[in-house]
Amino acid sequence: MIHSLRLRLLVAFIIVIAVAIGTVSLFVSQSTKSEIQQYQQHTQEIRSARIEYLLSRHYSQRGGWIDIQPFVEQMGTLYGQRIVLVDSSGVVVADSGEDFLGRRPEPGWPGRPLSMIPASPMPPGASRLGTLYINPESVPEADSTSVQNLSSSINSFLLWGGLLAGGVALAFTFVLSRRISAPIRVLTSAARRLGQGDYSQRVNFHGKDEVGELTRTFNSMADDLARAEQMRRNLVADAAHELRTPLSNIRGYLEAIHDGLLQPDASTLDSVYEEVLLLSKLVEDLQELSLADAGELQLVRQPEDIAVSIRSAVSAVRPQADAKGVSLTVDLPAVPPPCNIDSHRIGQVLRNLLDNAVAHTPKGGGITVSARESGNQVEVAVSDTGEGIPPQDLPNIFERFYRVDKSRARSTGGSGLGLTIAKRLVEAHGGKIEVQSEPGRGSRFTFTVPKAA
Repeated sequence: MIHSLRLRLLVAFIIVIAVAIGTVSLFVSQSTKSEIQQYQQHTQEIRSARIEYLLSRHYSQRGGWIDIQPFVEQMGTLYGQRIVLVDSSGVVVADSGEDFLGRRPEPGWPGRPLSMIPASPMPPGASRLGTLYINPESVPEADSTSVQNLSSSINSFLLWGGLLAGGVALAFTFVLSRRISAPIRVLTSAARRLGQGDYSQRVNFHGKDEVGELTRTFNSMADDLARAEQMRRNLVADAAHELRTPLSNIRGYLEAIHDGLLQPDASTLDSVYEEVLLLSKLVEDLQELSLADAGELQLVRQPEDIAVSIRSAVSAVRPQADAKGVSLTVDLPAVPPPCNIDSHRIGQVLRNLLDNAVAHTPKGGGITVSARESGNQVEVAVSDTGEGIPPQDLPNIFERFYRVDKSRARSTGGSGLGLTIAKRLVEAHGGKIEVQSEPGRGSRFTFTVPKAA
């Protein structure tokens, strides 16, 4: 559980949310503190300017600092601050605290020079009225209380807002992490059952994100594994069937000879020998396929004249075609380009295709073998006018042991490995093999081989 993706997503989201809320709270707190300080400074500046104005007006109205002490005490009480007024000669004429009255002290606070208010006559010889000192540390209690209340309210708002946002984000994160991890858990469970041999496992998730792509890949893999398993079972069943027939025939001949029902004469031995050859050919085909599947098929590739291989293969099957009444035609370019091939293996491909064409072309039909250049490759085609291949069988025509004739009659085909071997040999040369066919109109097999450099 501690290493689960869901828990790690949850922890990661919680950390991100906490950092985000903490950063926002710190920024808002600092900004609020700065704004409050600026507000206090501005308020103090307005208060000082008002006091200065009132003192200047008093001086103008009285013609001096007569009765200024009660007025300063009243303003000190009103604004809750220590106010000291020094006249132009440096003597304290008023002090709301009464400590410096009549003396020449320097309070050590920032002083504000006093001058006459506009439109008021300046007494002769007076450059300025005096200096006003206001203690900056004596903040009015009401102002301090209101500022503290404002700061506390903002901090409280940030705290509860952060907790609420964190709770909502946590709930959303829990749902989101569960939604993200749910298909992964389903995939894990399906993969485990698939590994135990249940190839019917599929995951029903149609998202367009990476998890959806992973799901589609898993389903495709499951389809491939199910198909491979079915092919493996078919291979075992087909191989057993194909091996059983010649072995049963050989066993029957030997038992008949042993019981005295047949004489071990030349005819009987020829029949047994024919079954042995058939069995040997099937084993050789299976071995060749296993080498091709393992990528260990040995090819001796060199520049060869493809026309020679084609004519040789046609000559090999011509007696069989003539006996059936099927015409064989060769259509080759005047000067075919040399191809980088193993002539023995390509001849094997051609003979397999021609054997199939002869077997499935009725009397009076025709087979044509042609070749043409196609870019840096040569395309070879074997066309016939035979019975054709049903559309439902075309996708499987190159599968091992697959035969259109499900009866497995030897008159309509061999073991079903010829086209599979032909496909592997062509692919080993770096080419590809294809088929086009319509029932009743014949088939056309084409394969490509590379031209020699």
